[in-house]
Amino acid sequence: MLDQLAMRATSTTETHVDALIVGAGFGGIYQLYALRQLGLSVQVIDLAGDVGGTWYWNHYPGAMSDTESFVYRFTWDKEDLQTYPWTHHYIQGPDVLQYLEHVVERHDLRKHMAFNTELLSAEWSEPEKLWNVDVSTGIRYKVKYLITALGLLSRQNYPDIPGIDTFKGLKCHTAAWDERIELKDKRVGVIGCGSTGVQVITAIAKTVKELVCFSRHPQYSVPSGDRPVTPEYRQMVNANYDKIVDQVRNSAYGFGFQESTRSFNEFTPEEREAIFEELWKQGNGFRFLGGGFNDIATNRVANAAACEFIRKKIQQIVLDPVKARKLTPHDHYARRPLCDGGYYEQFNRDNVSIVDLMETPITCITPNGIKTSDGVEHNLEIMIFATGFDAIDGNYTRVNIRGRNDKTLKEHWGAGPTSYLGTNIAHFPNLFMVTGPQGPFCNIPAAIEAHVEFITATIQQAEKVTAQSATQAVVETTEQAEHDWNKICEGAVEGSLFKETASWIFGSNVPGKPYALRFFFGGLKRFREEIQKVVQDNYRGYEPFIPS
Repeated sequence: MLDQLAMRATSTTETHVDALIVGAGFGGIYQLYALRQLGLSVQVIDLAGDVGGTWYWNHYPGAMSDTESFVYRFTWDKEDLQTYPWTHHYIQGPDVLQYLEHVVERHDLRKHMAFNTELLSAEWSEPEKLWNVDVSTGIRYKVKYLITALGLLSRQNYPDIPGIDTFKGLKCHTAAWDERIELKDKRVGVIGCGSTGVQVITAIAKTVKELVCFSRHPQYSVPSGDRPVTPEYRQMVNANYDKIVDQVRNSAYGFGFQESTRSFNEFTPEEREAIFEELWKQGNGFRFLGGGFNDIATNRVANAAACEFIRKKIQQIVLDPVKARKLTPHDHYARRPLCDGGYYEQFNRDNVSIVDLMETPITCITPNGIKTSDGVEHNLEIMIFATGFDAIDGNYTRVNIRGRNDKTLKEHWGAGPTSYLGTNIAHFPNLFMVTGPQGPFCNIPAAIEAHVEFITATIQQAEKVTAQSATQAVVETTEQAEHDWNKICEGAVEGSLFKETASWIFGSNVPGKPYALRFFFGGLKRFREEIQKVVQDNYRGYEPFIPS
C-alpha cells in the first residue's frame, strides 16, 4: 500500500487551492461565483466537455425544463434576470445550455474551470486539515474545502435485461445522447415513460417510421401550457421580478405560481371540477399539484379526484381504448409531477404503439429488437433507454470519498443517504454538497441558491475564524445533528402520499438500492427558515470550527 501511494505521489502534480468544486452545472457555476466574491482561490472540475451539468448530458430530443422560464434561472444577477432573452414559457435543453454558457462568460468564470476531468478519489488528511483530491488528468488538488455540485439526476440507470449487448442496431441512453443518431423513418423503441420518456416520445413520434413505447408504470401528465412569450408578458415579469423572487423563496415548491391555501374539502364538487379544468388549461405539473388545493399530496379523497380527472382526460384524448387503458395510471398522484407538450395525443398516430410491461414483460433483448413474454419480437433499428437515474446519491457512492478514520461515504450511506441540511455529513469535515440528499423538494435553481448561499456564508465564517485563531477552521456536522435532520425530514413527509408511492425519489427505480428518504418535503420556505436558524444559533448542529 505504501509503495502504491509513493508511486502515485511521484506521478502526480500537486495543486493547492482554497476550494475545489466538482460539477459545472447550475450549482457549480453559482458556487464558483460566490466563493470568488469572497476572494478565495477556486477550481471547478467536470467530467463533461463544457458547462451545463445535467443539461450537458441530457440533450435528447424534446429535453425541456418542467419549470417555467422566468424562474428557471439565477436570481442573483438582477440585470441579467431582466435582460437575458427567453422566447417561450418553458426553456428547452439547448437554451438552458446557452444560458449557462452566457452566465459563465458574463462573469469570466471559465478560467477557473477544467473540463474532461473526472474525480477519482478524495481523502481527508487530518494532520494537514485538507482534502487530497486525485483527478483523471494526473493532478492532485490539496484543498481546504471540497464542494460537490453533482446534480440530482446525473448517473445513468440502465436496466438489467438479458441480451442487452446483442442488439445489432443503435442503442442510447437519453443521458448520453448521440447527436449523430438519425431517427427519421426508423423503427424506434423507447423503454421508460417517466418524465424523459414522455418528452422523447412527444418529440419524435411525428418523424419516426414506427415508435414502440415500453411502459411499466404509466404516469400522470398534464399539459405544460408552453407557448411563445409576448412582449407584454415579459414586461410584466420584469416589472415584478423582486416580488416574484420573494414569492418563490417564501413558497413550498418555488415554481413561481400562487400556491393554494385552501383545502379540497372547502369546495363543492362543481367548484372542484372547474378548478381542475382551469389548472389543466393553465398547464404545469406542480401547479396542478399545488395551485388549486393545498392538500392534493395528503388528502386521499383530493388525490383520488385529481387522479380521476387526469384519467378522464386520457380517455377523452386517446381514441384507441386499448392504448388508453395501457396509458392510464392507477397509483397515487404522488411522484414528481410531469407536464408535456401533447404526449397523449401522440398515441392517436398509427405509427405509435404501447406495450404494457406489467402484462407482457420484456424477456430479453435480441439482435433484432425486444422480445416480450407473449412471444412477440418487436423489430427495432434504434433502442432508446429513458430509464432514469441512480438519483441523488448514485454519483457519490461510485467515487472513493474517505473522511475521518478512513471511513468511506459509501460505508456511511450503507442504509441510505443522510445528511445535515442536505449540505454536510458527519465524519466528512469541510465537505459540502449542493443539493445533497435531504435537501428541499422544489424548483432546482431555487434549491441550489438556498444551498449555495448557506455554504458560502458557512465558509466565510470558517475563514473568519481561521484568520482570528491562526488555525485552520474545520466545518463538520455531528452524528446527532444528522440524525435529528433525518427525523425532521421524516416528520415533513409523514402523511404525504409521496411516501406511499414507489419512485426514484425514494430510490425505488434502482434494484437493490436502499429505500430511503432523499428529500425534505417541508417546502422551500421552511427549509430556508431552518438553515437561517442554524446560522443564528451559532451553527447549531456543528462541532466548534476550532476544536478546543
